[in-house]
Amino acid sequence: IYRPVHVIVAERLHIQHWVVYVAPPTVTGEAATVGVSTRVENESTSPRQTVLRARVLTPAGALAASAESAALVADGYMHEFTSELRVVAPALWSVETPALYRLEVELLADGEVLDTDSTLFGIRTIEFDAERGFRLNGKPVLLKGGCVHHDNGVLGATVYARAEERKVEIHKTSGYNAIRCAHNPPSPAFLEACDRLGMLVIDEAFDCWREGKNPYDYHVAFDDWWQRDIDSMLLRDRNHPSVILWSIGNEVHERDGRGKGAEIAMMLAGRVRELDPTRPVTAGICGGWDQSGRRTWQDTDVVFAALDVGGYNYQWANYRLDHASHPERMMIGTESFPMEALDNWNLVESESYVLGDFVWTSLDYLGEAGIGRTKFEAGEEYGLGDYPWNQANCGDLDLCGFKRPQSYYRDIVWNVGTKLYVAVHDPLPEGKTGTITRWGWPEVWPNWTWPGREGQTFK
Repeated sequence: IYRPVHVIVAERLHIQHWVVYVAPPTVTGEAATVGVSTRVENESTSPRQTVLRARVLTPAGALAASAESAALVADGYMHEFTSELRVVAPALWSVETPALYRLEVELLADGEVLDTDSTLFGIRTIEFDAERGFRLNGKPVLLKGGCVHHDNGVLGATVYARAEERKVEIHKTSGYNAIRCAHNPPSPAFLEACDRLGMLVIDEAFDCWREGKNPYDYHVAFDDWWQRDIDSMLLRDRNHPSVILWSIGNEVHERDGRGKGAEIAMMLAGRVRELDPTRPVTAGICGGWDQSGRRTWQDTDVVFAALDVGGYNYQWANYRLDHASHPERMMIGTESFPMEALDNWNLVESESYVLGDFVWTSLDYLGEAGIGRTKFEAGEEYGLGDYPWNQANCGDLDLCGFKRPQSYYRDIVWNVGTKLYVAVHDPLPEGKTGTITRWGWPEVWPNWTWPGREGQTFK
């Protein structure tokens, strides 16, 4: 157990878990209409006359709107209360000004409060199209993104609320405005920090579907659990204003149509749209791993057809080619190599249908040891490193969250923060020439003296 676990004790007449829902508000002129739905379940042996009170509080805690409705809930049944609340002169949630409202609900029967619930939400609008890109509150936003695993570096896999908050803070400081959660739903503490600090999020499920990548990974449970897990992710996270995209997978084997890939993609995307039709569906799609050449990049079109936004892993060279064939397709760099930051960003800035770029990775992580190292042994250019490697070594930020040289380079590419960065290459071992792996970066450091390296050649 590495995330908080809660035991919820409730009356037989109670508000269901994760079903206090704030639909994305409609903003017109000087007001916003906030749609609220709450499901109440009666597990007692008799019908109950119930009252549900809802109120919206401003970021400062003042009352912004309220509503009350009554219903007879039959025993053994569920009733969904819905209402619309009008908020005058709303403070809009954005990356720069992440204003958060609070919805509070009370369930009453016989004049007694039986249950309460609350949720934070933001008043904001999101729009996506190939001609004008992504817009937040009507303003174009280019997604300066990074992929992040769930661990907290030297703290391990355990979730600490402050560590999750710091993770978002250091991304903001380094110029990021978006994070892709790879490849599973993040902790609630992480999304709460993104809401509070102003960070956009791709919320993702599944690193595989029916065809596994390892003997006992998620593929053994996919058919039994995919709908329950999709439902849990969306019901838990859909009130978060930071979440702008749902992802249904990453580099799944079925991406080229094998194993009924098109059918699975439509099934997953369809369920997402049932639960939340207000956010687009994406997935991280990479090129083929079949060296025979029998499967081509064009084979992925059958899965892209199920998506609202095509997620491209390391495929920036295909953006313009695919746009010519699929002019309606929106694209996003769901993964990219650190050393190709400029190539990717040039296309984001020049092509409206390319919404942004997410580097693999913005923050280093435990596992995939040494994929971003300089290697001196023979073999493939992106193989894993032997002991003592334990972290990936591919992050713009290191395992503790400190900026590495590639982060300063990204500052310059994005025109944020650093304008000039000077570094010296670490002396190579005598007689050896290193190979930088695909996710790597030259071993440069802001050092000039290098004690103990006197007489050695520098680059």
